[in-house]
Amino acid sequence: MVPPSALTASDVVAGGLTPLSAFPALASAPIVPAVVDTAIGWLWTIVLFAFPGVVAAALWTPFLIAARFRALFVALPPAGRLVPSYVGVALALSVPYLVGIVLTVGLVDSAGPGWSEGFLDTALFGGVIVGFVAPAFAVLGLPRVGVDWDPTGYGPGTWGLLVTAGLWYALVAAVPLVALAIGMALPGGY
Repeated sequence: MVPPSALTASDVVAGGLTPLSAFPALASAPIVPAVVDTAIGWLWTIVLFAFPGVVAAALWTPFLIAARFRALFVALPPAGRLVPSYVGVALALSVPYLVGIVLTVGLVDSAGPGWSEGFLDTALFGGVIVGFVAPAFAVLGLPRVGVDWDPTGYGPGTWGLLVTAGLWYALVAAVPLVALAIGMALPGGY
């Protein structure tokens, strides 16, 4: 190894050396903790964003007793596999709530009732999307794109099951948001 005092600027440029390549121990030492910290930060972010969907999926499982409900997830990609489709849909249905929380925190002033109102609006609009729009998409949209999943013909029983499941999911997602909104609206709220 060339001692650092013997290197000149022309040696570095002409020899293809960079300042850090002359000192390999220094080149890798500060980068490794930074990469690890970044990776851990991203993992925590993914866990925090996935957590509501995972909890909702766990509390949504009683609906899997219904053959029609299972048939929906078996028909969705990856076709023939219940668990990945079920978890994927449960995570996807949490997206409106996560978007509402991020928008509330990012755009609304935390002073006063702003966040409280934003969380209540998120619970309301998320509930409409999950409780009514998602079932309508499953019954009306999926068959039109070639995913024929209901062996009973998409009758009132299917609509009732999907709306009930959607409203249950919405209730599960709304409980922590409403509790947080109430806590923040109280005097001295956080």
